[in-house]
Amino acid sequence: MMQENRVDHNVRLEQVQDHIDKMPSLSTTVMKVLEICNRTDTSANDMNRVISLDPVLTGKVLKLINSAYYSLPNQVTSLTRAIIILGLNTVKNLALSTAILGNLSRRKSKAIPIDAFWSHSIHAGVTAKAIASRKKIPGSLEEYFIAGLLHDLGKIPLSDCFPLEYRRAMDMVLTKNWPLYHAEKAFFGFDHCLTGRMIAEKWKLADGFVEALAFHHAPEIAAGENQDLVANVIIGNHYAHFAETPPTGDTPSPPPAEMTRALEVSGLEWTDVLALNDEIEMEIEKARIFLQIGIGG
Repeated sequence: MMQENRVDHNVRLEQVQDHIDKMPSLSTTVMKVLEICNRTDTSANDMNRVISLDPVLTGKVLKLINSAYYSLPNQVTSLTRAIIILGLNTVKNLALSTAILGNLSRRKSKAIPIDAFWSHSIHAGVTAKAIASRKKIPGSLEEYFIAGLLHDLGKIPLSDCFPLEYRRAMDMVLTKNWPLYHAEKAFFGFDHCLTGRMIAEKWKLADGFVEALAFHHAPEIAAGENQDLVANVIIGNHYAHFAETPPTGDTPSPPPAEMTRALEVSGLEWTDVLALNDEIEMEIEKARIFLQIGIGG
């Protein structure tokens, strides 16, 4: 019987892998943006040369810099100036979110309420970024937002491939008070963390993003340099569930062991996170502007 289950799990995993293989790849422009941002000597002019060849992405950068997200007193019409003001990491993350959300945001799911899915993802990303800001973590805070935004992507191919079983797994969250990833393992033999990692590796995302998708229910497994990012995503994920009414089909209360580990890594108490509520609510609307520009053009 165990052998049969193993075979069944392997078959299902092969189905998911085939589904992911058929998902759209990131565009050449986005791959080039990610590539040049990995170089230490990249300049705004380097970024301009890549983005200027893509009229759609150029329009999105200019629309973002002139949006209510930044509320600048004067309109910016120069792409190079927009890149300088936004910063290379923000432009990179706009390009990345445009590519990913443009591919996935409009798709319908037979199992997941997709609007609630993206609303939760935004909430988690904003919270992860707010925690990083509070801790004055050096580098781009947008990395934390994007990691939180993408953390649950692995649910999409699971629900696409096995909609009936996925709905039953979601029902177990309510009837047995299981975390969704436990229910996924019971049904499929693997969970959305594994399938999220498969997506991140297909798209050749940075290691931090790969581990945020793969280990956002197990911070201790993440590499040392990524543990803080992963811990922030875990806290952001559970804060979003805590704040949402009704919850989005996942566990409504944080698993204590998981949250304890994440809070230990972050050096925060749960009360510190709750104190960020007003800031998080303000930033959510800004994040929606960012994503509407990324998705809608």
